Amino acid sequence: MEARDLLPMGEISRRSGFAASAIRYYEAEGLIEANRSGGGQRRFERSVLRRLAFIRAASNVGLSIEEIRDELARLPGNRTPTKADWQRISRHWGRRLDEQIAALQRLKGGLDGCIGCGCLSLRSCAFSNPDDVHGEGGSGARLLPDSLRRPHPTRRATGTARTT
Repeated sequence: MEARDLLPMGEISRRSGFAASAIRYYEAEGLIEANRSGGGQRRFERSVLRRLAFIRAASNVGLSIEEIRDELARLPGNRTPTKADWQRISRHWGRRLDEQIAALQRLKGGLDGCIGCGCLSLRSCAFSNPDDVHGEGGSGARLLPDSLRRPHPTRRATGTARTT
């Protein structure tokens, strides 16, 4: 690879739409790789832009960093991935999208029914919470399907607040 084929951090950030801090994070997580210049500056192969586009798309549909890492691991390491390579890995999370779409449709149908009845009370709602069966477990959106649950953006998996 020639030096002109390597892009600096600013160019990758501009072209991908990711902040430099996010790009450094994805590098630290092993999702992308950077070369270093003689002065220690990060230089990225152009193919990193495709990986970053995949990371954005996968994040937008709710894949976790671990799931994204697993999917990117399916790409060839010895060459630039082809369209067929990208299609192969996108099929793996197509099922996830179908599950999310179905869960959103069920949620929408339930909301339409609840909003239509006018009670707006989960304590007394015969549709969503008959006999207040969900009141025993504390607060939270207990009826939200698992496929629509995401960790709180300011919490780590352990539930502790992030310090930035």
